[in-house]
Amino acid sequence: MILPPATLGMLGGGQLGRFFVSAAHEMGYKVWVLDPDPHSPAGRIADRHLVAAYDDYTALDALAAECAAVTTEFENVPADTLDYLAKFIPTHPAASAVAVCQNRIAEKRFLADNGLPHGPFAVIRGEDDIRDASAGLFPAVLKVARFGYDGKGQARVADRDEALAAFRHFKGEACVLERLLKLDYEVSVVLARDEGGTVRCFSPGENQHRNGILDVTIAPARASACLRDSAQEIAERIAEKLSYVGTLGVEFFVCGGELYVNEMAPRPHNSGHHTIDACDVSQYEQQLRALCGLPLASPRQHSAAVMVNLLGELWYEGGHGNGAYREPAWDVLAGMPGLRLHLYGKHHARPGRKMGHFTVIGEDAGAVLARAMEARAAIGVHDE
Repeated sequence: MILPPATLGMLGGGQLGRFFVSAAHEMGYKVWVLDPDPHSPAGRIADRHLVAAYDDYTALDALAAECAAVTTEFENVPADTLDYLAKFIPTHPAASAVAVCQNRIAEKRFLADNGLPHGPFAVIRGEDDIRDASAGLFPAVLKVARFGYDGKGQARVADRDEALAAFRHFKGEACVLERLLKLDYEVSVVLARDEGGTVRCFSPGENQHRNGILDVTIAPARASACLRDSAQEIAERIAEKLSYVGTLGVEFFVCGGELYVNEMAPRPHNSGHHTIDACDVSQYEQQLRALCGLPLASPRQHSAAVMVNLLGELWYEGGHGNGAYREPAWDVLAGMPGLRLHLYGKHHARPGRKMGHFTVIGEDAGAVLARAMEARAAIGVHDE
């Protein structure tokens, strides 16, 4: 076990890292953050912020010399960086697991090779791959293999001509072409797995997106117990096949009552924010426990919860990003029962940027959802 007051390293300085730093501080650890952004949310509260690139070996050597173990909150940290640090100190998750999750082609092949449920797809490396793709794949979604998130690097395409145009727009980057599935709804499972193979799953959440970005998570998901159990079982199999250590998020499409794995995130997940307020342990404390070899805690959810993301357009008059810049009216949330507001301390708001979230908790799931939607509208989030 790595015990406090040890110093831990975090690669990435976003809000997921910030919550990890807070969880670590509460348990008596110190944290160094490596992130190139001098205003990174996690860096601002860390014991030390190394403002450097992820392949800056001087900074990596400093982490290796001063930290007892290193983790990440950002799936696009180069696998070579994780491999390098793993030569000196425990580094979780491993580069091999992150490499699968950060590349859609590797991810889809991993699912296929391990018999895990996924939608039909084709690997696209050139225009001929689109011309040769099965007609049954259309309509489809074309996704760049690397660095796509929150709806970025994706295009819905009705036919081959649209797919070719989208591929050219992506400047010929390697992509996957996925058949557009008829979606009932989406769910996700957040779990933690330790080095001994013990897994603890949080109850699946039900996710609603707006403009490709997570808008609302309802936890537990309004799904059958059988479907929730199946989602957890599939997520556990993924973690086992990856030899994963740490906190992992797995997103699913539910189509015709069947589960299809959409994506895997080798880190805490946006849809797991509610665990801070609604569970006996948060996904961030579980990440710390797995990293440090502490026993994983019970992930029991003690309250129904609804999480609402707060995006940067709320900081502009009219809520569309083209009005005068101003702070949202937080007073409208202050008196709402069971509401917990979390702001990330980001340097500047811009449309689509995750600036914070709030979670509403309570005993009655229907009442919690209604209160969360009331609060969502009151702060200025409106459906288009």
